[in-house]
Amino acid sequence: MLYRTVYSAAIRPLLPQRLPLTTLRILDGHRTAATGGRQEKRECLPGKSAGCQNAACNGAPAQVSGGDPRRLLLCLSSARGIVGSMIDRIGILGAGAWGTALAVAARRAGRAVKLQAHDLALARMIETERCNERYLPGIRIPSGILATADITTAVEGADAVLLACPAQHLRDVLRVAASGWLPSVPAIICAKGIEQKTGQLLGQVVEEVLPGVPVCVLSGPSFAAEVAREMPTALTLASAEASLRHALAEALGTPTLRIYSTDDVVGAQVGGAIKNVIAIACGIVVGRRFGDNARAALITRGLAEMARLAAALGARPETLTGLTGLGDLVLTCNAMQSRNFSLGVALGEGRGLADVLGERITVAEGVHTAAVAVQLAAGLHVDMPICTAVDAVLNRGADLDGTIEGLLARPRKAEVFAA
Repeated sequence: MLYRTVYSAAIRPLLPQRLPLTTLRILDGHRTAATGGRQEKRECLPGKSAGCQNAACNGAPAQVSGGDPRRLLLCLSSARGIVGSMIDRIGILGAGAWGTALAVAARRAGRAVKLQAHDLALARMIETERCNERYLPGIRIPSGILATADITTAVEGADAVLLACPAQHLRDVLRVAASGWLPSVPAIICAKGIEQKTGQLLGQVVEEVLPGVPVCVLSGPSFAAEVAREMPTALTLASAEASLRHALAEALGTPTLRIYSTDDVVGAQVGGAIKNVIAIACGIVVGRRFGDNARAALITRGLAEMARLAAALGARPETLTGLTGLGDLVLTCNAMQSRNFSLGVALGEGRGLADVLGERITVAEGVHTAAVAVQLAAGLHVDMPICTAVDAVLNRGADLDGTIEGLLARPRKAEVFAA
């Protein structure tokens, strides 16, 4: 059988701007997607019986010459997997532990990666020494990852951009990135938090600074070092566009990084932000040696608080029972790798907040999130007693033991999830 090669330049006007050019090879009634010389997938295309979901496909066999290239493109793009192979160039803003781990994982998935660090010295370390000893020690950074201190360099030419900078700096980073950001290039939020000065979810910040850009969220239970070391991890990719979330999952997933998908963008953000506050509370319980029963109670009731706030913001409460809610909560509330949990442990042992934070170069987002979450909940008439207690201890000088006693003295009520 003879291959007939169709170069994407022939159908360039028909491609959505989001999709970079690739080469499609048609073999009689079959198609394969080739990227970088690697055959990705092969599926039969005789018509809708072969899985084409597009109403514009007339069910005729795929033809290169004498056929409608628009119908061919629609039929090909409807098959899951081909779009993922088209997302080949990834920009990552933020070279902390998580941003670096995502860069390693994306490169492992076969993507070309540009990783932006906030200072030149760190970018040079990554580029010349192939390591990030400051934030992710002991991890070898493979070739194919370009490190830069320039935000626009990391964004330009990217098919998708992962936002891994601290939540409270996201707006400033996006303002710089905006000049080189094409409207069709999706922004994937990988940070977890709520903007303190506005009370906005990070997706709202993206929409405000980059209007029209597709907003996605990548979240779930994931310690950076374990992802970088290829230890099995499951995440969730949230996007309102089904084709986009499936494409990104295909592009970023590996045998050890399993990516599920959801259309609940708000729910994914709320889970990732509020779990950090609950983790601080759980750390305090451990530091105070209150036992595992108390920690289990906090995790469970903390999940209910997360679900209540998510519902008030228009999300589905059941989203919080998945990876971006319960999964992330369980991980963060049980391991000293968690910056928020370990901060809570130190506070529970009697150390001062300023002293603990002063020793760290990393950010515990729960400190910032606690205050704004309480304000947001108050405006929505959502009861969040655990978050309120954490905020009181962190930001309002409340006595730790008195705050704990106050929580335990709350009126008894029926246990109803998200109520």
